[in-house]
Amino acid sequence: MLIRTEHMPSFTHEIKSQLAKLLATEDLVVEHRRVQTATFNVHTRVLTLPTWNKASETVYDLLVAHEVGHALFTPDRDWLKEYKIPPQFVNVVEDVRVEKLMKRKYPGLPKTFFSGYRELNENDFFSLQGEDVSRFNLADRVNLHFKIGNFYPISFKEDEQTIVNLIATTETFDEVLDVAKILYDYCKKENKKTKTPNLDNLETTNQVSGSGNTSMDSDILEEEDDKGEKQETEGSSSDSVSESIPSIPLESSDIDVQTDKSLSENLQELSSNRVEESVYLEVPSVNLNTIIVSNKDLHKCCDKYYADTIEISGIPSLFSEPDNSFLLFKNSAQKEVNYLVKEFECKKSASQYSRSSVARTGVLDTNKLHTYKFSDDLFKKVNVIPDGKNHGLIFVCDWSGSMGNVLLDTIKQMFQLIWFCKKVQIPFEVYAFTTEWWSTQHDTEDGTPLFPTDHYKKRENLLSVHPNFSMMNILTSDVNGKELDRQMKSIWRVGVHYSQHVYSPIPHVLELCGTPLNEAIISLFEIIPNFKKRTDAEKVNVVILTDGESNNIVRHREVKRSWETESFIGVGHIPYGAYLRDRKTGTTYSIINSNDNENIAVTVTLLRNLADRFPQENLIGIRVCESRDFYHHLRRYIGYTNKSLEDTLSKQWKKEKAVALPNSGYKKYFTLSASSLSQESEFNVNEDATKAQIKSAFAKSLKSKKMNKKILGEFISLVA
Repeated sequence: MLIRTEHMPSFTHEIKSQLAKLLATEDLVVEHRRVQTATFNVHTRVLTLPTWNKASETVYDLLVAHEVGHALFTPDRDWLKEYKIPPQFVNVVEDVRVEKLMKRKYPGLPKTFFSGYRELNENDFFSLQGEDVSRFNLADRVNLHFKIGNFYPISFKEDEQTIVNLIATTETFDEVLDVAKILYDYCKKENKKTKTPNLDNLETTNQVSGSGNTSMDSDILEEEDDKGEKQETEGSSSDSVSESIPSIPLESSDIDVQTDKSLSENLQELSSNRVEESVYLEVPSVNLNTIIVSNKDLHKCCDKYYADTIEISGIPSLFSEPDNSFLLFKNSAQKEVNYLVKEFECKKSASQYSRSSVARTGVLDTNKLHTYKFSDDLFKKVNVIPDGKNHGLIFVCDWSGSMGNVLLDTIKQMFQLIWFCKKVQIPFEVYAFTTEWWSTQHDTEDGTPLFPTDHYKKRENLLSVHPNFSMMNILTSDVNGKELDRQMKSIWRVGVHYSQHVYSPIPHVLELCGTPLNEAIISLFEIIPNFKKRTDAEKVNVVILTDGESNNIVRHREVKRSWETESFIGVGHIPYGAYLRDRKTGTTYSIINSNDNENIAVTVTLLRNLADRFPQENLIGIRVCESRDFYHHLRRYIGYTNKSLEDTLSKQWKKEKAVALPNSGYKKYFTLSASSLSQESEFNVNEDATKAQIKSAFAKSLKSKKMNKKILGEFISLVA
């Protein structure tokens, strides 16, 4: 269950993450976390940005561009072993270099830096109000000069200007370290002068200190400090001064760059304390050997069950009724299958023709030789038509309990597509997602369920796949036609059992269960490349047939209980506003869909990630929906505020009983009326039927066939 908390604006995460990647010209791992300052790990290439939910877009762009500058130009180097310089001084000089290089690389960034720093200055992010900047050390004034010098003029002495010029001309990180050393030594020297009092003023200072006046006027102290800088006592030693005035150190061992510190502290105010820590989830790489139930193992189990059932019942014709209805459906569906084949060949030919080109053969065309004086086009040409791509189809069927009433209609739709694939020789695999297979497998005499080994190696913030989840390979193109018919007949019996409530015993492994749709999508991250490698398919179409939403999915998290010494990897809820991260594509997705619907947010996000991981493949959803459930289903995807779109889709549904929904994660998400899938639309009337009855039956038959052809035609346009 997703928990709602205050969260950052949606544009700041995905859009700004993409901005960072574009600026860096690499797939950085960008994380928005509840941290105080932005950082970049040059070794792991992880850019961590605070949740600046109070920052303006201009300031956000400035901060992102600045950190990307470090990602691009600051090397992964342990320089502290070479130079004994406080990191603040190196940071001041390196900031100047990386911002200069970023402006040089992207001509549009100077305006972003100018506007961003102007806004920070106007809001006193450097804490300059009431301060005398001329008394700041050189490092502070350098920091201000290069960041807000356009709005806050800074003056330098002649020897200081030399150092400023060196900082401005740094090009390499080695130069940065050298100049930072010069800057630090200068500030240390100036700090020593400021902190060392003149012995001529020592007596006056002691008298003032011992007068009992604990609230000394600051102007007096400043005046005395000025005199101390101008007058030096001959023969005085540091030790003697230190002994006389132990409260005043001769030299500070660490000099602060106060403006850098103030900026960091004030930037923390851009993040709300109420923002929940961002959670970055990832899709686990599942082991297909434990996830997939092979076609051979599944039907071996089913065949044994059917044979045992007939033997026990003593009725050889026990399954004759569903088997006969399967043969009738197969014969009646051939018209639609042939229609699909025809449409596919036409679409494929048109696609090939549109990509055809004309090429020269290198052979002279004797009919054009007479034109050699005014034309150089004397060679024969040939029209080159590229070969079509190798296609492949993967079907994923919902095997949940809610599918019961529409399971047979879904199977009918799926079978038509399978027969189409068989005719045009497209390799296919059909999977049914379930949690029932492992629950019915027993390897001990006491009937203890046998669960597989872990589907993947668990670690924190991986999405959790239930241990008894599996993808049953119910049909495959790897078997011959006769075996395929036998397997389809076995699946048909299950559809008849649930949809027509005809007595037809079914194997326990094929009983309907929950709806682990999200786990099924996760498994496709491994199934798709495996299928392509095995079949040499160049274009794979993935069709998910379902009638509802997925079960809730959880994430792995590290759990440490107070009464135990060791922590372990358990599970926990997915918090509202979590993100899904794909390290292979470098993409981060906010798990909040456009309508803020918590139940389908994870499914939509997984589908978006799957589509980005495999951009050449088509993800097609087919949702079988009862008419009474359509409007509820529609609003879950488009929300309750888009009245115009709702009216348009509602009218289309009433007229055609089929619509394609937006914002679903699929390339095309067909929502079909369960009744429109029925193939019982032959023109059949009684012998004594009236003219009105004949007319009605004929119109119904035409309408049903027209509807089915329209649906299948749209499908073919996607896969061709």
